[in-house]
Amino acid sequence: MAAAAAVAEPKTKYDRQLRIWGDQGQAALEKASICLLNCGPTGTEALKNLVLGGIGSVTVVDGSKVEQADLGNNFLLDEGCLGQSRAKSICSFLQELNDAVKAKYVEESPATMIDTNPSFFSQFTVVIATQLPESSLLKLDSICRSANIVLVAARSYGLTGLVRVSIKEHCVIESKPDHFLDDLRLHKPWTELKQFAKSIDICDKDAVVHKHTPYIVILVRLAEKWADAHDGQLPSTRQEKREFKDLIRAHMLNVDEDNYKEAVESSYKVSVTPGISDDIRQIIDDSSSEVNLSSSDFWVLVAALKEFIANEGNGELPLEGTIPDMTSLTEYYVSLQKIYQAKAESDCLAMEHRVKSILKRIGRDPESISRAYIKTFCKNTRKLRVCRYRSMEEEFSAPVLSEVQKYFADEDSCFAMNFYILLRAVDRLAANYSRLPGIFDSEIDEDVPRLKLAAVAVLTEMGLNGASLSEDLITEVCRFAGAEIHPVAAFIGGMASQEVIKLVTKQFVPLMGTFIFNGIDLKSQVLAL
Repeated sequence: MAAAAAVAEPKTKYDRQLRIWGDQGQAALEKASICLLNCGPTGTEALKNLVLGGIGSVTVVDGSKVEQADLGNNFLLDEGCLGQSRAKSICSFLQELNDAVKAKYVEESPATMIDTNPSFFSQFTVVIATQLPESSLLKLDSICRSANIVLVAARSYGLTGLVRVSIKEHCVIESKPDHFLDDLRLHKPWTELKQFAKSIDICDKDAVVHKHTPYIVILVRLAEKWADAHDGQLPSTRQEKREFKDLIRAHMLNVDEDNYKEAVESSYKVSVTPGISDDIRQIIDDSSSEVNLSSSDFWVLVAALKEFIANEGNGELPLEGTIPDMTSLTEYYVSLQKIYQAKAESDCLAMEHRVKSILKRIGRDPESISRAYIKTFCKNTRKLRVCRYRSMEEEFSAPVLSEVQKYFADEDSCFAMNFYILLRAVDRLAANYSRLPGIFDSEIDEDVPRLKLAAVAVLTEMGLNGASLSEDLITEVCRFAGAEIHPVAAFIGGMASQEVIKLVTKQFVPLMGTFIFNGIDLKSQVLAL
């Protein structure tokens, strides 16, 4: 009983999130080790979300003591923490939120740790760097990329903030797009599906049977009828698609037949372009699909997929094996489910054989990739994503000028671009004057032109000599004085933790660029630089 309760407890605790990323995603979270640099409000908010989500362990690196100012913007600190280690105090409160998470702390300045002990970071799954100046961030990015550790940089600054992911390559199997066409293969039905469709008379005069014939069957039968009358071609032009819908309506016995309405609404699925999408073609043609002993499991599966398409798939990807809800007799729907599941299982088995063959060929254990992983891959082959990120050094020194110019030309993007430039300029000014602009009210008037000068230098280095920045924004950023305002920090920290969850679970697609939050207009933008 005790053992059963121990297994059930996490499922109860994490019930709602398990519905989003499943047992596999939760297991990945519970194995992950996170390092947070600086536990101000931005970092604390990010870590709080991860601890509540059941992350495996966290290590906080912060050399500061709790000051009075911390009590105004960090809800995990109280007056009893004054004068104590900020990292220790935060860890203590985090463990109260979820005692299943291991929390450790290191009383050290993140900048010092980066300079003196770079190997320290190799033990972690993800490093979250908050409120780091550009010089330290560049060093950390180089360290993390060398060790193949995911880096998530987050910063809140007054009414703006940013989040940026950095890793050489991140492969996603379960990208879970919001909208995606059902994989029904109506444009290319296989033998068993065609046989089942032919076994049902779509002209049956029995009203109950007629109005409960699944729309998949209706479309398979009528698509075949259309092809027979059009030299084997399916409807492709707008006029042909309209005529195909008329053909479906012509087979209705009554106007209230929901299954035929579903068939009309889904008729476009018959005209799906056969083969694979350009995005997936790009992945299977990637040089990484030429696998060797050091290749990741993902690329081994891509190599197997390439072989499958050329052989068993006959130019198509493995079938997903699920069908949507539809108006149907129960027996018809169950039969359809079994037909789709059997085809998906057959495709998965073919993929499994090819994976084992490839593993053996490159000198790996043929059983080293689990069947569950292969099955998940097969169900998601249409949704694979490979994310590659430029290093921060590359972004800063050689941005994609065409993209930058496009952002400056667009009103909303221009504001985000202004903030991006000014946040970099703030670090330049801070390095020169050993303080952030606007810290002293008496020097704001002097800091505005200083910040503008630093921003112009950043623009020049980026190759944007003719670009101009908003004078009002320059003044506003000076007035921010580096403040971490809690609502902004909570939002930026939440964005950072969301990206960490995507990266750890390898589900959903992480940010592909620098996320900029504009708290003045309550807008956001991802800049691909």
